[in-house]
Amino acid sequence: MSILPCYGILAAVLGAMDYTLSVVSLLAGLGAFLFGFKVLSDNIEKLATNRLRSWFDKTGKSRLAGVGIGTAVTAIIQSSSATTVMVVGFVNAGLMSLFQATTVIMGANIGTTITAYIASMAEIPLIEFVTAFTCVGVFMNMLCKSDKVKTIGLMLAGLGLVFLGLEYMSNAMSIYKDSPEFRNFLTTVSNPFLLLIIGLIFTAIVQSSSAVTSLVIVMVGQGLVIGDGGNDVLFLVLGSNIGTCITAILSSIGANTNAKRASLIHLMFNVFGSVIFTVFLLCWPTFMQDTLATWFPNAAGLQIALFHTFFNVVCTCMFLPMANIFVKIATCIIPGKKGAGETAGDSVLLDERFITTPSVAVSQANKAASRMAELAMQSMTIALDGFLAGDESRKAQVDELNARVADMEKRIVAYLIKISASDLSLTDERLVSSIHHATSDIIRISELADNVTKYTRNCKRDNIEFSAGVLKSLQEMYAKIQLLYKKTLEVFDKKDITAIKAVDEVEDSVDASRKEMVKDHIRRLNEGKCKPESSGVFINLVGNLERAADHLTYVAHAFD
Repeated sequence: MSILPCYGILAAVLGAMDYTLSVVSLLAGLGAFLFGFKVLSDNIEKLATNRLRSWFDKTGKSRLAGVGIGTAVTAIIQSSSATTVMVVGFVNAGLMSLFQATTVIMGANIGTTITAYIASMAEIPLIEFVTAFTCVGVFMNMLCKSDKVKTIGLMLAGLGLVFLGLEYMSNAMSIYKDSPEFRNFLTTVSNPFLLLIIGLIFTAIVQSSSAVTSLVIVMVGQGLVIGDGGNDVLFLVLGSNIGTCITAILSSIGANTNAKRASLIHLMFNVFGSVIFTVFLLCWPTFMQDTLATWFPNAAGLQIALFHTFFNVVCTCMFLPMANIFVKIATCIIPGKKGAGETAGDSVLLDERFITTPSVAVSQANKAASRMAELAMQSMTIALDGFLAGDESRKAQVDELNARVADMEKRIVAYLIKISASDLSLTDERLVSSIHHATSDIIRISELADNVTKYTRNCKRDNIEFSAGVLKSLQEMYAKIQLLYKKTLEVFDKKDITAIKAVDEVEDSVDASRKEMVKDHIRRLNEGKCKPESSGVFINLVGNLERAADHLTYVAHAFD
């Protein structure tokens, strides 16, 4: 008789261990699932690097273009939160308007629903075969020499890990479907508002609506019923859509007013949509049974995935025509400071929010370097204009611009180092190296501009004057350098390698101009038309202008 209680205690201990191990397995599966998605999306992103950059540059074309770009980018990087954080960064940098950001955010909510479909595929009997991609992909990465094939291998390994994680989670949840205690616990939570809050809080903690939705799909796929059945499980999905906004809200802290407005628009879109659908589901309590369960019987996971898409597509269709209203509401709630402009400073292009998406971060670094080149050329133009006019006061403007160029060079280099810590594609690695080389040449142009201001000072001090013909020849030479700058930008900004030939041709023309001008100057000296003390200024000046042209050429060749 005394042995029976011992058996009872042993059974209870073993039962508790089973539940503990199932929780551990569930967490392990969730970890593999999330890590697999990161590997999968990172390597898809590598393959789509150039497209990601070009897509974001096309957001201003139309409302539908913004939605399509938001959908496509999020489908690739598998995170509406990451897309929204990037959008906040673009708005903060002044590269995207609030209206553009609104349309992209709406598209991001549609793109994130693809994760739910992948999670629902756990019900497919062939899942064990798909998990084999993990091994295949790893061997492709280890044994192949092609960078592209290695990337494809990691992409397949990530996909295999996703399904391996789903399988683990599914097996871990199987113990609960036969547990009356757990089933009773799930059915007791039937208040739709409580379910919505649970989904919100859980998503805010893990910062991924995709992870929460996938976990819910795994649970219902094992036959577990949440609440009273019917629509109750859908309220968790609605709550997760609100909870995912926390990432964008946190990213907007410390950003400018428009960036804060963008995160508020994201919150409004999800809150308004969830409220409308909550009312809709409360008014139609048998929506799940009457529609999705009837059309797709014995596929509970697919039903939730379809509802997730239905919710976001309908909300986008409702709110897209009202995008301007969202902008106005956000502007009223977060008013701008009087007298404060919303233009971005030089360094805002290098927003660290972009580093989570390295291909976009590299593009931003390239834009910052282009802005640095623009400032350096402004400095050179002002310096030469000061020389031609005999105006020493231009030095103050040159010094200010040169300080900005030097500051940008430091920021760009620091930003590139942070980007390099990420897993970059071979194309992006080369571009990072090219930008490093380009910035070192650009800063030399600003230093040459400073030299020109010194020649202006020397002329005023020593009472040196040049004839109108000499000044005209300097202007003609500098006009060629400005043309060279435009051709360099075609390579630098547009990555038009064919423009390098034009760059070299213009640079040769600048070299020829310097030789001809020095030759003419020596002739004038021999004829007694120029003062000997002017030689040091004139020859050094044209030499500095030629060196500026050389550095522009080096910038172009850094990208060939």
